[in-house]
Amino acid sequence: MFRLSALHLYAGLTLAAGLLLPPTPALAQAKVVQTPYQNPKALVDIFLDDPAKLGAALYWVRSLVNPLTEAPYSMFPEDIKIIVLLHGTEIVTLAKKNQERYQEVLQRMRYYADMGVKFKVCGLALQDYGYSAADMQDFVEVAPSAITELMHWQNQGYALIPAVVLDKKFSIEQIR
Repeated sequence: MFRLSALHLYAGLTLAAGLLLPPTPALAQAKVVQTPYQNPKALVDIFLDDPAKLGAALYWVRSLVNPLTEAPYSMFPEDIKIIVLLHGTEIVTLAKKNQERYQEVLQRMRYYADMGVKFKVCGLALQDYGYSAADMQDFVEVAPSAITELMHWQNQGYALIPAVVLDKKFSIEQIR
């Protein structure tokens, strides 16, 4: 009696399938899709170990705003609901006394705030750093606690987007 093992059967089917299928074109490319985004609501969670990383963290906001406000979506900024919650070392960038030192990231945050992005800081973290609401920039809202804000806005249907910023070891050119 002739018996085929599962491995022999699999190998035979694989070989047969390969002979029956047309070859894959050598120059095939990825397909570009236009996902039908609607009513975007995002909560960008920023908790950094170094305030110098805030510039990189703001690219998460850019990655939300730019595609949605440009063609083919062309959404109005008021139709995009984005909250940025800061509760790590980066809150020092929002202190009025540090305005000159962090001028570049402040300009970027103010630009997004003018588009309707809400910037919130953790009230508990403010206390830890010895700040009050009066010490913060005028576009900032102080929330009681970052953790309760995270919970609240997720319960309101906001997608949580953690702004992960790693130390960059290689340039794009080096690894491409």
